[in-house]
Amino acid sequence: MNTKARDPATCSPLLTDLYQLTMLDAYYQLGMEQPAVFEFFVRRLPTGRNFLVAAGLEQALDYLENVRFGPDDLAWLKSTGRFSSMFLDRLAAFRFQGDVMAIPEGTVFFASEPVLRVTASLPEAQLIESRLINLLQFQTLIASKAARCRLAAGSARLIDFGMRRAHGAEAACLASRASYIAGVDATATVEAGRLFGIPLAGTMAHSFIQAHDTETLAFSHFAQCRPDNVVLLIDTYDTERGAKRVAALSRLLRAAGIRVQGVRIDSGDSHEQACRVRRILDDAGGNDIQIYVSGNLDENNIAALRRDKAPIDAFCVGTHLSTSYDAPALDCAYKLNQYAGKPRRKRSAGKETWPGPRAVYRQTDAHGQIATDWLTCADETIEGRALLHTAMIRGQRCYPPPALDEVRAYCRSELQSLPEPLRTLEVNRGSPVKVSQRQHQLAEEFDLYSAMEMPFDRQVSDLMSEDG
Repeated sequence: MNTKARDPATCSPLLTDLYQLTMLDAYYQLGMEQPAVFEFFVRRLPTGRNFLVAAGLEQALDYLENVRFGPDDLAWLKSTGRFSSMFLDRLAAFRFQGDVMAIPEGTVFFASEPVLRVTASLPEAQLIESRLINLLQFQTLIASKAARCRLAAGSARLIDFGMRRAHGAEAACLASRASYIAGVDATATVEAGRLFGIPLAGTMAHSFIQAHDTETLAFSHFAQCRPDNVVLLIDTYDTERGAKRVAALSRLLRAAGIRVQGVRIDSGDSHEQACRVRRILDDAGGNDIQIYVSGNLDENNIAALRRDKAPIDAFCVGTHLSTSYDAPALDCAYKLNQYAGKPRRKRSAGKETWPGPRAVYRQTDAHGQIATDWLTCADETIEGRALLHTAMIRGQRCYPPPALDEVRAYCRSELQSLPEPLRTLEVNRGSPVKVSQRQHQLAEEFDLYSAMEMPFDRQVSDLMSEDG
């Protein structure tokens, strides 16, 4: 099975920010090519979120294995007049040859925890920043939204209807992939089915009904043309009247060996409409006809419908899922933690980072639920399950991509490990994350060292002497 979304820019190194190239040029000129450690993490959880679900690692690893500057890339860069021939020659030979550690896709994680760690020469680790963030934050964002929908929907079926409102072709396919990992059962996006093997599901549009002279004729024609997937849209004109027509038609279709699997409601008060339609179908002997609901659904109204015991069998979630409508971006970063063997730390207000390579160890309680996540220095060992695993060595994957259904099953177990306060849609102010004493100590030592920096005029004098 093909596991890559074929966006035209997937492997193009020009899909980056300009400053990555200008810094790369400077690093080469200065000879700053010693090993560096960068980590991708989320600074703060979005408002209303109690956890996140990691996704996008496979696309990130695929990018790292294949990133190349081709002849067209180099020719275009030369045409800009921004870069020297020497720099372009270095780009022509560029390959990512670093190591990567990451938490597996489908893992539940929290703020400040490293999701991915890159160890490579400074130029290599720097160049890949923009695309890595682009890939990891988007799928993580959507998987986290989908996980909330899954928890809200319980055992009801969930279908991704979000392609048409997604932000582009790649986003549409990757949103379907991330949603499936987190528990959505199927997608209406055909290309996502082809690329990732996600089950496909769909119904019909209002235009099919409107194109016929009568609603009953439209239902009948669709059933005869698609006898194995008869889900009929009943709210084009009048929902209850549409349900009555389906109920009458279903008896005739059964005699012809065709079963109406379901009806879809796409407007109005979903709870009230579903209750009325359920009564109509049941009274006509259509107890096995399922009710699908769509139309601006998210985890909150799904939870409300289930709380009110609305007779809904499947929720079709579109815009709010594929765009993570209430939280359309993560406050995430990819930051330098170590260079040339020395810890590095950013201290900007509100954007502080921890110095040195880090690790995460997860401790669970007697019921297998998350109790504490310990943020530690990478060379510490604390009791618990290490979340970061080696994914790539010297630019090559350490294992083939796992089957998407395996990732999905793993994510299901991860969601089950959440303690109840974190599983709910209610905002929980607590966090299971604790920072080790040694990590605190390393930060204090770094801060003390940076405060002792020699005066500016002395630094300039020394630098000019070196250049002279």
